[in-house]
Amino acid sequence: MLVHNFLQKSAERLPNKKALICNGTRLTFSEIEIYSNSLGNALKAAGLQTLDRVAIYLENSVEAVISIFGILKAGGIFTIINPQTKAKRLQYILNDCQVKFLITDINLLPNYSVEHPHLHLILATLDKPDLEKQILEKFIKISSFWELIKQSPNSCLYNPCSTTDLCSIIYTSGSTSNPKGVMLTHLNMLSAANSIIEYLENTSDDIIINVLPLSFDYGLYNILMPFYFGGTVVLEKSFISPYQLIGLVKKEKVTGLPIVPTIVALMLKFNLEKYDFSSIRYITNTGQALPSRHISRLTELFPQAKIYSMYGLTECKRVSYLPPNELLKRPNSVGKAMPNVEVYLVKEDGSKINQPGEIGELVVQGANVMKGYWNLPEETAKVLKQDFKTDKKVLYTGDIFKMDEDMYLYFVGRKDDLIKTSGERVSPKEIENVLYELKGINEVAVYSVEDEILGQAIKVSLVLEKNSILTKEDILEYCSKHLEKLMMPKYVEIMQELPKTINGKINKKLLKQVK
Repeated sequence: MLVHNFLQKSAERLPNKKALICNGTRLTFSEIEIYSNSLGNALKAAGLQTLDRVAIYLENSVEAVISIFGILKAGGIFTIINPQTKAKRLQYILNDCQVKFLITDINLLPNYSVEHPHLHLILATLDKPDLEKQILEKFIKISSFWELIKQSPNSCLYNPCSTTDLCSIIYTSGSTSNPKGVMLTHLNMLSAANSIIEYLENTSDDIIINVLPLSFDYGLYNILMPFYFGGTVVLEKSFISPYQLIGLVKKEKVTGLPIVPTIVALMLKFNLEKYDFSSIRYITNTGQALPSRHISRLTELFPQAKIYSMYGLTECKRVSYLPPNELLKRPNSVGKAMPNVEVYLVKEDGSKINQPGEIGELVVQGANVMKGYWNLPEETAKVLKQDFKTDKKVLYTGDIFKMDEDMYLYFVGRKDDLIKTSGERVSPKEIENVLYELKGINEVAVYSVEDEILGQAIKVSLVLEKNSILTKEDILEYCSKHLEKLMMPKYVEIMQELPKTINGKINKKLLKQVK
């Protein structure tokens, strides 16, 4: 089984079932199979060789979904670039993985401003005829995405790839200025999809809504998995408002709702009690753990839904999930290792931790662990190491966790995010959990700032709920009553909104730059 077989098998089994609902377009599995076959044949005819890289630089769209499967059918490797990516980062990614074909929208082409020696052809959606001549004059090697599909045969392609061949390269922000390309094989992605589908108990009756970018692996898998189990995807360009999301849930009778904490924070600002959410069977959350107060509100709004708190990272997609029946008992836990994955914690000296409550770096073993970072052997060697007892490679996540006596995991912080103040290590997450218990706070970010005396001082940036009258003094007084002295913030900043990454996470790096 290769990843493009997800579509092929569902098209054989459920040819006339609605597979994708996007921007007013409704396509069946059979229709997407035909379109992606045509794209695959067009790419092959244009010179695509097995394991050539193809970049998808599009908003969430029908074209993006067709491109994923068409590229794989032709034996290529896809990389999805967020449409908000600017010229410099775009240039780096295209050159770094030697992209041969770029599939994009004509409106995004202005960001393509530098010659790329490996690029053979641009496939663009030419929906603005008045701009077509101007664009064509600037880019010699350009063709219409849909014209190529119409002109190409829709016969099934022979694909020589194996499960150990690369399927996708997903670029993430690195510790340096340049992003890192996470190399994922067909087996990596198949294994992750199988495990997640197993614990979510997905069936072909499920209708999944996705408002997350496909460049974010959470968003990407919410496309791949329904095509695997024969469900339906309601795909939106992005999360615009709670009302947009609510309207689609009701209209399409959505059963699966993937969210991130920023979406929840925005949703809970509105009065949602009057809406009917009875179709929702489950809710998933990852990226960052949900505050326990938000979990309580979600269980009130969605009493019939199973809520899955999860943890993962691009290098292995998903690590753990918390069974819904444990959510209220262990609201701060991200659960146990998911099916087909093993985890353990190690100390700074590399020795294994066996005592409950002791913190250490999380290590992951499983078929979902990446092949490595593209063109970065030294960076790869830092995180992929040999297991204690076997010759298998394991992933050192760089995330600090602790485990309770029942083997449930609790996120403490990123290895490089822990605050060292007065010579002691402090977890920002512990402080955030306490602050979320204070009524009137909507979002919180805790991070370090340089301090001459303490080394690193603790700063809190937060957004208040509507009509909240909390002051900095109120917040500091609350902290003094509920936090150890070592964890006391030195600075508190109340903001209108917290900066976010393109994946919807709170951007602490940007906060640190704000004076």
